[in-house]
This record gives sequence, C-alpha cells and structure tokens, in this order.
Amino acid sequence: MGAVDVIPFIPVDGISIQECAKLAEKLAERIGKELEIPAYLYDHAARIPERKDLANVRKGQFEGLKDLIGKDPSRTPEFGPNHIHPTAGAVAVGARQQIINFNLNLDTHDMAAGKDIAKRLRASGGGLPAVRGKEIELASRKQVQISTVLTDYKTTSMKKVITECARLAAEHGAKIKTTEIVGLLPKQALVDFAIDSLTLENFNPEIQILENRLAAVGATGSVSWQKAGEIVADALSNTDATPGGGSAAGISGEMGCGLGLMAIGITLKSKKLDEAKRPALEKSRDALKLLKADFSRLTNDDAAAFDKFMDAMNLPKDDASRPAKMQAALIHAAEVPLQTAATANEAHGVVKAALPLSGAAVASDMNCALHLLKAAALCAAENVRINLGGIKDQKKSAELASKLEACLPA
Repeated sequence: MGAVDVIPFIPVDGISIQECAKLAEKLAERIGKELEIPAYLYDHAARIPERKDLANVRKGQFEGLKDLIGKDPSRTPEFGPNHIHPTAGAVAVGARQQIINFNLNLDTHDMAAGKDIAKRLRASGGGLPAVRGKEIELASRKQVQISTVLTDYKTTSMKKVITECARLAAEHGAKIKTTEIVGLLPKQALVDFAIDSLTLENFNPEIQILENRLAAVGATGSVSWQKAGEIVADALSNTDATPGGGSAAGISGEMGCGLGLMAIGITLKSKKLDEAKRPALEKSRDALKLLKADFSRLTNDDAAAFDKFMDAMNLPKDDASRPAKMQAALIHAAEVPLQTAATANEAHGVVKAALPLSGAAVASDMNCALHLLKAAALCAAENVRINLGGIKDQKKSAELASKLEACLPA
C-alpha cells in the first residue's frame, strides 16, 4: 500500500498482545498526524472487524486504494487524511502473534491431491483458523509440499496442522514424510507442540523446564540490566560477609568505566565531532575498556581475599602456622582494595581528560562516571584502612597507607 507497507508489533517476551495493540494504535496515530499518511489498524489492533484480516486492509494495494479512499466509506483510515499520500501511499499498523512458516512434505507427487489438501486445510477454504496454505511441487524430489503459514500459533498449533494434514492426505492415500520450519518461531510454539504430542498432564513449563527456572532466578545470560542491578543489590544486602564494600567498590568502578565508554562512543559517532579530537578520544576509550576489565577481576579478587583470610582464621589455634598465614592474608586483603583504589584513580584521570573533548549532550554522563569512580576509590580506601589496623608489620602498614593516599582522586 505504500513505501512502508505493514508495521506489526509482535509480543516476544514480557509484553502481552493487548499491550502491543496499544503501541500499534499510538504509532498509527502519530503517523497519521505527524506524517499525514493514512494509517489503518489491523489484526489484534483492529477497530473494525473486517480489518482483523490484513488481506482486507491491503486489498487493491496502492493503485486500488488510491481510487477508493475518500470515496468508499469502508476504506476510510483510522488515522490521517482520507486521501492517499502521493509518494508514501498508506500504511497498515497492527499487533499480531509471531508467524510460523511450517511446510509439510508428502510422499506423493500428485498435485491435484496437494491442491485439494491445501484448500481444505487453510482458513479461507473452511479449514483450520489462522492458517494459510498452498500446494507446491517439489519436482526434483517428486513430492508435493503443503506450505502453510500459521498466523496465530496459539489458535492453531503445529500439532493441529500435522494432524489435519495427515487426515486429508490419507484420503488420497498419502502420508506426511517430513516437515520444515522456515525462519524464526517462538520457543513457546515448540513447548506447546511437545505438550500436545506427549499428552502431558499438570505440566508447568515455567517450573519444569530447566532453562526457564534458571532464567527466573537470574542464573542465565538472558538477564536484563535492570534485573542484574537487582541481583547485585540483593547480594550486597544479604547477611553474608561477601560481597562487601570492596566488591561494591569494584562494581562502582566498572559502572564508571561503562558510563565513560558510552559517552565517548556517542561522541565518536557524532557527525559534529571535531576530527582533531578523535585520536585522544579513541585512546581514552581503549584505556577505559582495559580498566573496566580490571575492575571486573578486582571485584572477584576482593571476595576471594576475604575468604582466604577467613580460611586462615579458622585454622586451629594451636596450629603454629596460623599467625603468619593470618598476617599474610590480611596484607593481601589490604592490597586488593588498594589496587582497586589505584585503578579507580587511573580511570578517573582518563575520564577527566576526556570530559572537555566529549559532546555537550553526554557531559552529565561523563560527570556521573567521575562520581562513580571517585566513590570506587573512596570505598576501596575504607577497606584498605580497616585491614591496615590489623597488620603487625608497621613498616608494611605504613607503606600501604602511603600508597593509598597517593592514589585517591582529588
């Protein structure tokens, strides 16, 4: 119908089809108002029953709609002008489930049989709802393929399509030999197929599928950044000694580097960038990448240093090696946050130098990065100081204290 023909909103995760329909309506309204392009709502976003089927909305395409819009009341768009846009045409905006392209290959090359099966299988022929279908000759394989499109797999599943296609094929003395899935499909469609095929009772995929359970508790790579923040906050708030302030310092430093990288990256992509600034910004970007990785390591090292100290402390009190091991572990427990503070100071310097070179739009992000990095250094310093108090080697304690003061940002 136009330069952009169809815009579907498809629920994938964490959103309902009803919410997608609301998004479709908002977008269609903006297209009509701001771009002055006639916009039609279809499928789950449709206001008019006939427009639930996209084919009815697109009927006649650009040329046909051009002659009917403004004259035929049934072709009046929901939003925008009641006339075709001369160059952009019209657009359909809707909400639908993910389409599944599902092919069934029969053990026959009888195209007449294939035509009959496809016609009786598809919704338009009185067959299964939300199913399109056509017969295709696979000449090289001497087979007929029933190519289907499941426009709503929750209404008609792949299992139902297989069952009905097998029944219709049997009338022609044929069977389904193989099937094919073309392109993407939702994971839930395969879960539904397994449930249907196994005739499972009382099966809860959210609880009984291992990956779903792992994702629910944040133990897989599918965790959102918001959820990751919640997990970190929960870990810090429990009554375990680790992660503690030293790990929090490392996390703060990593976040500061991340913000700095984002701001520098946006500046480097800007068309308004003074090219003379590019080499320095790229150098800062590369440095922050390495420092960010250092913070990630130091976060883990801090927790491990505490565990090492506790291992020494838990040795039997009559163990002659206990005092020396405790002192060594205590020194190490001071050296790790000292390294975190030094890394924070270095990163703070990198961001501070890059700040005047960065775009004005990201100045607040760069300043936030500086605050986070300063917080990382100050938090790490607290962990150094508390451990210095237990170190009996006064020379070593003074050495660490001197290094600490030298690496705190101004």
